[in-house]
Amino acid sequence: MNTLLGIGSRIRHDEFGDGVVINLKGSGYTITFIETGVKILKFDAPLTILEALEPDSDLVSLFDVEQSLTRILQRWVDQTELVPLGDKWKGGKLILKPGRADLATKEMPIDAFFHKLVMVRDRLPVLEQRVNASLLDNEEKVNIQQYITRIYGSLTSFNLLFKNQQQQFVGDKTTVDA
Repeated sequence: MNTLLGIGSRIRHDEFGDGVVINLKGSGYTITFIETGVKILKFDAPLTILEALEPDSDLVSLFDVEQSLTRILQRWVDQTELVPLGDKWKGGKLILKPGRADLATKEMPIDAFFHKLVMVRDRLPVLEQRVNASLLDNEEKVNIQQYITRIYGSLTSFNLLFKNQQQQFVGDKTTVDA
């Protein structure tokens, strides 16, 4: 089949039966078949054309764009950048020994602790942005921003775990937009 079918074209397939083209993708047609449901078939699949409709000049549907954007956002919205742990800490463990003898020592792989620390580092700027974009008055924004700045300062204690200096915590971050 050499003719490109548009959405709404009716077709017949030897295995799946009668169907209607509901979308065009880069890899082929999305077809809803009466008997077997939705299938994606390549453009060169053997189809009998029952009624052909011209394809739109714009072959990318709004549905495709929305689906692509949704997948991209889901992939990146809660992702942290790959931040390497300092080489000397790889394979190490964090040992928390209580001051009381009747309590057990707790151990945790340093890389797991470091990953959680990086997540905190990556979420603090989001908190700053939300504070700055909020409906709070400027005085409240400044007060909250001072706490965030102190948090950054406190977290600089963990900078020794980072392999790359440019990925470390910095004590004095951005200022509130007035």
